[in-house]
Amino acid sequence: IRVSQDSPLVLQSDRNVTVNARNHMGQLTGQLTVGADAVEAQCKRFEVRASEGGKVLFSADEDEIVIGADRLKVTGTEGAVFGHSVETPHIRAEPSQDLKLESPTRSLVMEAPRGVQVNAAAGDLKATCRKELHLQSTEGEIFLNADTIRLGNLPVGSFSSSSSSSSSPSSSAPRQTIYELCVCPNGKLYLSPAGAGSTCQSSSNICLWS
Repeated sequence: IRVSQDSPLVLQSDRNVTVNARNHMGQLTGQLTVGADAVEAQCKRFEVRASEGGKVLFSADEDEIVIGADRLKVTGTEGAVFGHSVETPHIRAEPSQDLKLESPTRSLVMEAPRGVQVNAAAGDLKATCRKELHLQSTEGEIFLNADTIRLGNLPVGSFSSSSSSSSSPSSSAPRQTIYELCVCPNGKLYLSPAGAGSTCQSSSNICLWS
């Protein structure tokens, strides 16, 4: 079926338009159906190629689906939904946009046999959770390398009544500005007023509350 130059080819039907391909034995090997509700293709492999260069933009067979375009853009408000795992060497957001990884009802897991690296080259990196945040290393160490490491909202231990009675603070005593960082047996951190020696033991009653 051929038309003259610069003229469209129109195939029209009240129901659908079907194009079949058969082998030398008459067996159906490919089918393209344009219907009122959908366009269906039945074949061993389906390909969409670029008009220039013939690059495969999309291909699908029984084993895998390949998207060969330089960029896959999902504009729906709900994004992309994957029923199982996602494997990719790189995740990034659009320019001037934040990247957000979220699991509203379950957990978020990132795994790699040689480590997972999260970088914020020109900004802050923030991890927030509702309950507990665990940093665990089973065979190595947790290394915090920064000019300043701040631990906010740490409780301050208090001395027992026996020790405080012997040295009751006076109103003219200088304000305490230096504290010692202490740790309870269960790992909870707390502050203790610094002295000539360690004061953690004398103010460790805070460990009883945790």
